[in-house]
Amino acid sequence: MESFDALTSLVAGGGVVVLSGAGLSTESGIPDYRGPSGVARRHTPMTFQAFTRDPLARRRYWARSHLGWRLIAGAAPNGGHRAVAALQHAGLVDTVITQNVDGLHGAAGSPSVIELHGRLDEVTCLDCGNLTSREELDRRLREANPDFVARVAAVNPDGDVDLPDEQVAAFRPVDCGICGTGMLKPDVVFFGETVPPQRVSRCFAAVGQARSLLVLGSSLTVMSGRRFVIRAAKQGIPVAIVNQGPTRGDGHATVCVDAPLGAVLPQLAARVAAGAPLKV
Repeated sequence: MESFDALTSLVAGGGVVVLSGAGLSTESGIPDYRGPSGVARRHTPMTFQAFTRDPLARRRYWARSHLGWRLIAGAAPNGGHRAVAALQHAGLVDTVITQNVDGLHGAAGSPSVIELHGRLDEVTCLDCGNLTSREELDRRLREANPDFVARVAAVNPDGDVDLPDEQVAAFRPVDCGICGTGMLKPDVVFFGETVPPQRVSRCFAAVGQARSLLVLGSSLTVMSGRRFVIRAAKQGIPVAIVNQGPTRGDGHATVCVDAPLGAVLPQLAARVAAGAPLKV
């Protein structure tokens, strides 16, 4: 209770920047790798190098992602996403930095979101740079694979699924619909790929101007997100972490709340947002 009271006091002061991770989306049906509802990945995550250099690797990725996308596309924001949006509209949270690629913060109504690792619902051509919707690609892939039938055993947090090789072999990827031959890639940051520097700079700038940093549903295992916690701590900016289980940022935190986000965040928003002036 003391930790929740400390969290409430911190957020009520306003000027909060949120850093969210996969744990915030588990209650929307999207699994986490490391949390209590986490799934064990049975194959190595796709790297940017393998995706761009190996046609067979690309076929495997698109066959698996084509099926997994249906889960991501059907997911809806949960109470945690809506609570974060409420805190933003109340003027207490300035910016959301999310490590998630599911687009659920925006769907919940959050007005200012930096999607650190990109979005699964957008597809880019690595040759001509054209950006198209995932819905359009999904339609083209269905047309190119009318007889593709596969049983999904498990879906990973990035929308990838596990499929046996014989099912992958029956899948036919497509190229860019604009330039005709370009290599298509979801507009997300793969392993081995770097986050665009200007996006990282925006995140550091937001953290540097914050009165506090609130981490939600991230184990902070990878440096991509943990660096913002380290930066905040170095600048004397209080860090609060709400997560189920320990994180690699706990040593930098002023407040740690180990509890389900779907229970904590709506209660937090109800307590602090009611008396805050609405942000227009």
